[in-house]
Amino acid sequence: MNDTFTRVDNSGGSVHAGQGDVYNITYTTSHFNHQQTAGRSPRRIADDQLRLLRQRFVDPEGMGEARRLLAEHSTVILDGPPGSGRTAAARVLLYELHQSTGIFRELLPGDHEEVALTDTGLVGAGDRLLLDLAEADVQRWARTHRDLSALRKAVQEQQAHLVVVMPHDGTLESDLQLYRAKISHPPAQEVFRRHLRLHHVPHEEYLQPAPAFADFLDDRRSMEEIADFADRVRRARTAHRPPDDFAGWCEQARDARKTWRQEVAGLVAERREAPQRALLFTTAMLHGAHADVIHHATALLLRTLKTPRDNAHLLEGKDLSERLTEITASAGPDGHVRFDKLGFDTAVRVHFWDHMPDLRPLLSAWTDRTAELADRHLTADRRRELVQRLADQYLRTGKWRELAALADVWGTTTTNPARPAAAIHVLSRGLESKQYGGNFRELIYTWCRDKQLAGDLADVLLRVCTDVIAPTYPDQAMVRLHHLARRERGATPALDALCDLVATSSRLRRRMLDRLTRHSSAPGADAGLFLRICDPVPLTDPGGSPRALMDENYVQGCVTTGWREVFAQLPQPRWQPYARRWLHTASDAGDRRDLLLDLLVDAADRDGTHLAALYSVARAAEPTTSGGAARGVDTTDRLLQKISAAQGLRPPATPPRPEPPRGTTP
Repeated sequence: MNDTFTRVDNSGGSVHAGQGDVYNITYTTSHFNHQQTAGRSPRRIADDQLRLLRQRFVDPEGMGEARRLLAEHSTVILDGPPGSGRTAAARVLLYELHQSTGIFRELLPGDHEEVALTDTGLVGAGDRLLLDLAEADVQRWARTHRDLSALRKAVQEQQAHLVVVMPHDGTLESDLQLYRAKISHPPAQEVFRRHLRLHHVPHEEYLQPAPAFADFLDDRRSMEEIADFADRVRRARTAHRPPDDFAGWCEQARDARKTWRQEVAGLVAERREAPQRALLFTTAMLHGAHADVIHHATALLLRTLKTPRDNAHLLEGKDLSERLTEITASAGPDGHVRFDKLGFDTAVRVHFWDHMPDLRPLLSAWTDRTAELADRHLTADRRRELVQRLADQYLRTGKWRELAALADVWGTTTTNPARPAAAIHVLSRGLESKQYGGNFRELIYTWCRDKQLAGDLADVLLRVCTDVIAPTYPDQAMVRLHHLARRERGATPALDALCDLVATSSRLRRRMLDRLTRHSSAPGADAGLFLRICDPVPLTDPGGSPRALMDENYVQGCVTTGWREVFAQLPQPRWQPYARRWLHTASDAGDRRDLLLDLLVDAADRDGTHLAALYSVARAAEPTTSGGAARGVDTTDRLLQKISAAQGLRPPATPPRPEPPRGTTP
């Protein structure tokens, strides 16, 4: 707990969210700079994800009824068959609300970090809540849906909205049947065409007959399968392989559903020379990259494997085109290399990973070194894809701990800026995993709290907390950022990110004040953080809430406790600017002026030194009061009356006071 870090930079990022439940988060980065994304709040990221999902969404039957129930009752319980896009529908319903207050959150009942569904502090004003229980078993559904009535009541009181996705075969109590909306699969062809339009396929192309797509639809397909088929059509169109028309692309997309395992196994058995197999694996890992990248990365793989170099004269050896033909690949007109069969690259990656396990550490080292190659054709997107393809093999085979260890190594070294970016991609992939996302959130919690933050690891953790965890699980991100902020010395990027996060929700600010004052395990560190979180302006601004946080007795208690710790733990120069802002706010707070002053005086706890310091700060703040110096003088006089009362003194007279010498501060 004693190690610290002094800077966190970051990279810009974009988010792609497709039909269904899968969200892929992309970081395009060559170096970190925290200020580049300072204005990109977790709420904005969440809304961007939901907006992109809405663009790909086709309303299923029953969506209109779901909208009506949500509008009238603030709650809707979605019921639909698996594959109908239930979770996507839930997210779209919440996105369409466009609330000016509150945040989007996914609830995790039963998680040790989450409060109970019956907790009165669970719901914030205007929150948009998703409770996804589509995959819940009978016991979990029974435990959870008993608490839905209490949760729904809190949602109504806070003018929030709740969408519950229930198990398809689950039972629902009679008092909740009113809020149930049944949805079915949307028209498959319309879903397919919506995705093609978003892939920029002209309508005159996809309106052509395509028997392969009709064959594909003969079986009932899930929304995710249809989205995947559309993406394969896009890739076939990009590859320009014959037959180069819509019907041909659909044929290739259909054939790509094959695993190609036997074909790959046969090809590997036939190509026994190391250079051939190196080219095969490199093409699979960098599929779609420029031929120059493939060439250099293949040579790098051979060096990584310490394969003897072929000393044949360069003019006598096979050129790259011939070597690619040997592995059923070629470079297109744009110079980018792809296999002739769609989906073949996935099968090659699986084969090498599964059947050559001794090579895994070396393949990971090669991925690291390849991501660092200085090649103008190796774009940030290609580097990201390379790292994600490696991460997918770890996750597919249940090696999430080994993947996390790899992120640790890449995040704690600063030899190349590509490494921390790769660590971000790895951790993001893990967090996105349905199977292992919870494991990665727990791991990141432990790292933020206890791990030695060497190299760029603090930068990496900051990015995944703010850009990956916070948009969906803001409470968990807040806790992790709190631990990071406690350990900062010098620059405060984690604290800045924490302040940005709590600014999105009054509920988060209340919970953060509670952590800093009522349940603090590090009072000295938390006193400094308190000064930033306890900003009087948002505390006195109700926004879209029925009342301001400062009007709550519990928050007033947190504020008094926090300022008391500030006076006890920090020197006056540290807290003086924040006290000045507090007094300026009090001057403009109208009916709340006395309350703000009382909290400061109560926090001083009759300590003459602290009370004198407060008075001195108030005197110095008078000329810069927004309402003019006269208003500042009036606030100072009122503060002096409260100080005298706290000390048991008679209210003082207010004789004319000389102005302090120009240019001096107390």
